[in-house]
Amino acid sequence: MAALSRAAMLATMGLLAALLFPAAMSTRPSLISMTTGGIRQLPEGLSYDFYKDTCPTLEIMVREAVERAIASDVGVVAGLLRIFFHDCFPQGCDASILLTGANSELKMPQNAGLRQNVLDLIESIRETVHQECGAIVSCADISNLATKHAVMQSGVPGNLVPGYLLPLGRKDSLSPATTQEVQTLPGPSFNVTQLVDTFARRGLNEVDLVALSGAHTIGNASCPSFMNRRGENDEFVQKLKSNCTRFPAAPLQDLDVTTPNTFDNMYYHNLQKNMGVLHSDMQLTLNATISQLVDFFAADQGWFFATFSTSMSNLAHLEGKPAIIGEVRRNCFKVNGAVELSAQRFVASA
Repeated sequence: MAALSRAAMLATMGLLAALLFPAAMSTRPSLISMTTGGIRQLPEGLSYDFYKDTCPTLEIMVREAVERAIASDVGVVAGLLRIFFHDCFPQGCDASILLTGANSELKMPQNAGLRQNVLDLIESIRETVHQECGAIVSCADISNLATKHAVMQSGVPGNLVPGYLLPLGRKDSLSPATTQEVQTLPGPSFNVTQLVDTFARRGLNEVDLVALSGAHTIGNASCPSFMNRRGENDEFVQKLKSNCTRFPAAPLQDLDVTTPNTFDNMYYHNLQKNMGVLHSDMQLTLNATISQLVDFFAADQGWFFATFSTSMSNLAHLEGKPAIIGEVRRNCFKVNGAVELSAQRFVASA
């Protein structure tokens, strides 16, 4: 009976994939695809092996730095994922989110809670890479590579998250994203229609939405992000709110209440039990097609991992400003003109 149930589930998965992505069925055995029928086009001027000759040890340096960071703090994975999403979604991956100063994206409410130790990790890797290869690798590429290797080191023994295609050769933005651009990020109070529409405007589909939401299998949320949930007076929501009231000194809630420090598919099991922390999480159960994807990912962790990697690649391919316009920062937190000015002031004061 169990075998029959699984067979039926797989058949339904195949049917759903065929309906959503008819062009993908003949070319992608994982059944995962963008709405165009495959991974989106590589942005002009970029390649997947951009630093093969100029910085051949780049991936090794990034991987080892990320490994050390995760060994001392597993929260680094969630921190890198959030920075990656919040940088790439509004206007493409350009490290604009790393810039400090008066108009910094870090000061905007959508980016509240980005972890300073993870921001510092990216800058630390940049320093190491530039010492080895010269100032040729952008902060955008370093941040994206660090996130990729953090994801690849996630999962459970014997079932790690696979790697994915990552465009390299991007330049760093000369200025932060505008408030209007940052406001395109999906919010924790969004309903399912808003979520689907927000992703669609960036060329991402329902599969990307549900798969990337699976990043909530690790990390945490601040109490204000879910304290305003209305019309959900069940025991779980009340417990969440009670925890925030009882422990005001530590106002963070694990997004996965079952296995908060493990990258797995328990997030989807939690949604099936009405135990999603954010309003936007539970909205994924209210649309027939999207709730089927929740069920599929809950039933097959390997399929979730493969889909998540594909959707991460889709996100990394998003375009905004031309990817080759900008600079390679010599400090991820400042544009080069500001770095040079600071150095001149230091010399003058000495």
